[in-house]
Amino acid sequence: MRLHIDQSAQYQEIEGFGASGAWWAQVVGKWDHIDEKSGKPANERIAELLYSKENGIGLTIYRYNLGGGSKNSGSSIFSNKNRMAESFLLDDGTYDWTRDEAAVKMMKLSVAAGAESVILFSNSPPEPYTKNHKSCLDKPWRTNLPRKNEAAFAKYLCDCAEHFLGESIPVKYISPVNEPLWIWTEKNGQEGCHYTPYGVYSLLKECEKSLAERKALDEIKLSACENGDIRWFNKTYTLALLLNKKVRERCDGIDVHSYCLPIPLKFLNNRKGFLKRYRKFLDIFFPGVPVKMSEWCHMNGGRDKGMDSALVTAKTMYEDISILGVTSWQHWIAVSEVNYCDGLIYINEDDKTFELTKRLFVTGNFSKYIPSGAKRVKITCDEQGVLPLAFIKDKKTVVILINPTNSPVSVSTDEDTEYLTAVTDEEKDLEEKIIRGTTEITLSKRSVTTLVF
Repeated sequence: MRLHIDQSAQYQEIEGFGASGAWWAQVVGKWDHIDEKSGKPANERIAELLYSKENGIGLTIYRYNLGGGSKNSGSSIFSNKNRMAESFLLDDGTYDWTRDEAAVKMMKLSVAAGAESVILFSNSPPEPYTKNHKSCLDKPWRTNLPRKNEAAFAKYLCDCAEHFLGESIPVKYISPVNEPLWIWTEKNGQEGCHYTPYGVYSLLKECEKSLAERKALDEIKLSACENGDIRWFNKTYTLALLLNKKVRERCDGIDVHSYCLPIPLKFLNNRKGFLKRYRKFLDIFFPGVPVKMSEWCHMNGGRDKGMDSALVTAKTMYEDISILGVTSWQHWIAVSEVNYCDGLIYINEDDKTFELTKRLFVTGNFSKYIPSGAKRVKITCDEQGVLPLAFIKDKKTVVILINPTNSPVSVSTDEDTEYLTAVTDEEKDLEEKIIRGTTEITLSKRSVTTLVF
């Protein structure tokens, strides 16, 4: 197989890669016991594995969950109690910044390890502002945020941003709405709020207005709408979001979740087709507006720590970057305590230990080596089974090669200089090697390989 890179054909600029601290950070933040392998506190080591370029996979974006307060009030009891989140807002309208202490600590450890950008996102408004005074719905398809409380919710979001900026947290985005289409009742097992497209439009107007009133928040952008599936109503919510010029200018892009859960109708499972159609829609109606992938995980049962799930993750990242043209890509939860393919690291709460996954390392094949500000460029190869991506910044070229096949593939490059390879496969975890004096390398079977020229 021969690779050819055309640096004159340039596409989107990459902002970074990240993951969410929802639900797990309030547990792991308390883990200050020493991890035997690293000799560091366990919470510090987990932050390092996720956000350090030197000793981890070098994520740059941390999503902090601004909870609705179900853990404070006990108003809703979810099947997994870790999904009950704290809120800084008290019933009398004042704030208690000592709440959510462990999760805040985990955010700070992640920033210290290398996170450059923090997104404050809310699954639900704080309970004092909701209709039922809960952080989930009583009835499906009904918004839980009265119109009269939108301004107060927007003020709360801005107050949180200003507070954390004052603590040297690099807050760059506020995301008031998360998966507005779904039915977030107590039965669904987490905090959440339904919004119509107009409800999103109305709330984002209030958020933009509140941000505009604060000089300290001039650089803060809005993230929205974070729809929960790439197939359903993304165009409708996008149109509603961008109706207001001031909101559009403050948004800095469109945030989507690129889930595509299988359903028993084959033509509705063509994920690539939906990515292409949404990309075409944006190019026609909102040319130049960036799109960001703010949440995805391999929603499959069981703790798959191996290459099966890792290759699904890598292929999804490839499709979102090459077809949808996303400028950032963010995994859902970084750490998981359940038997599900939803974390890069698994924790065992009983003995306070953690296990690494191949998903962590293939994500690192992207996040550790593609620098913020890199431009995606055209790359071609004559091996249909291999999925290639290429990026340039300054004098550095980074190539990602995904080989999902069961056979090794020989690769010939145009470069004849010294370069770095980083390989994740069944045997290797981001194993680095310097290549000299040859343009030929072999991609191992079922692998992700990064080349840095």
